[in-house]
Amino acid sequence: MRRAGSSRSLSTDQQLNRLGQVVITLEQGAWSYYVQAVAHTIAMALWHMLGGWQRLTRFDASHFRDFIWRRLFGRTLPPDDFALVTDASFCVARIPWIAMHTCALVMRRVGYALYPRLDTSEFDVMITETPYPATVSRTTRLVVRYHDAIPLLMPHTISDRRFHQASHYRALRKNVRSGAWFVCVSDATRKDLLSIFPEVQERCVTIHNVVSHHYYDEDSRAERAAEIVRTRLNSSSELWSSPGDATRALREVGTESEPFDYLLIVATVEPRKNHLTLLSAWERLRREGYPGLKLLMVGGLGWHHDDIVRKFRPWTERGDAFFLEDVSPAELRLLYKHARATICPSFGEGFGLPGVEAMASGGVVVASNIAAHREIYGDAAQYFSPYSADELSAAIKEVVEPSCTDRRESLMTKGKVRARLYSPEAILPQWESFLSARIRQPSVA
Repeated sequence: MRRAGSSRSLSTDQQLNRLGQVVITLEQGAWSYYVQAVAHTIAMALWHMLGGWQRLTRFDASHFRDFIWRRLFGRTLPPDDFALVTDASFCVARIPWIAMHTCALVMRRVGYALYPRLDTSEFDVMITETPYPATVSRTTRLVVRYHDAIPLLMPHTISDRRFHQASHYRALRKNVRSGAWFVCVSDATRKDLLSIFPEVQERCVTIHNVVSHHYYDEDSRAERAAEIVRTRLNSSSELWSSPGDATRALREVGTESEPFDYLLIVATVEPRKNHLTLLSAWERLRREGYPGLKLLMVGGLGWHHDDIVRKFRPWTERGDAFFLEDVSPAELRLLYKHARATICPSFGEGFGLPGVEAMASGGVVVASNIAAHREIYGDAAQYFSPYSADELSAAIKEVVEPSCTDRRESLMTKGKVRARLYSPEAILPQWESFLSARIRQPSVA
């Protein structure tokens, strides 16, 4: 694949072949990806030492609209945006993101953290997700969408700790020194960033995340939750002692005409998301008056999930707790609405999107009292200490007890109002204002 203007040396079929190879690279397995990253790291270091710049190459999406839409945009944007997105002009960096980080960390061992120089001279602004491991052209303003400082302030909660922490810190430090702007997803995240790099105060703003159009309060039947559990149950062998356990567990779900009570958590199964405190609180609730209360867990299996799954297994195999996968936004919207409560028990977050989705869908939220949750959910959630199962069970009772109907209704009403703060109509003007102001200013770098 060549840069626009030089691709004439390739025939149409050759250009499409190269674009197809890009798609395959993005979709291939991790092992192949890391092998290529090593090769790219060596080549990039040599090219950089010779003074070379890494060029961005054009990606003509006209023949790959399905991939662009479904791989990158389909789960968050409405179908009406299909043409808008797939008609856009795309560019690709030849060097994998992981290779950029790897090169910097390896070269740092010999005295200099080497990051590639990207030729972005055609662009006024480059917006990246998380700290970006490259230098952009002086005429381009780098804007880092900063989600959280968890790799730095809670390194014990992340996967591949040594690499993740080091790559995050080094790239972030590079971005700070090069004059990048930072757009944080919450004031809590901004506060954390400034505690590490106070010098970016004048280049650091907060623009909250947007809740997807998929989440809104609609009329739906609570009985459909049972159908979703049956069709979306995660039957991975990691979750069950024997192949028949999943089938036996589903017998406890009931029929479509029998709604059941359940709590819901939407989060990757990993230690930071705090599933085990929820498990303890839920077990206590079942002992103290809610024996039929189920627990639904929507999310993939993350790092160090083995111990979490093992402690849930007695409950999953008897059909009282369920790990679900491949739940569509429409199905999740229904689960949010009809759950007795959506629980957001994390020890640390930058924003906390599931709680906002639940509020927009007409559900009730019980959340850990961390700074990000307090900021984003305001007075529209019931709070508890993430370190106390007793507090969590008491907080859940505050919204599910028959005597607490007024509290529940109040949270539902406040939640719908709160969710509107994160609608596209509320957030997009903030981005437009920010980008307009930054583009008019001379580059800091």
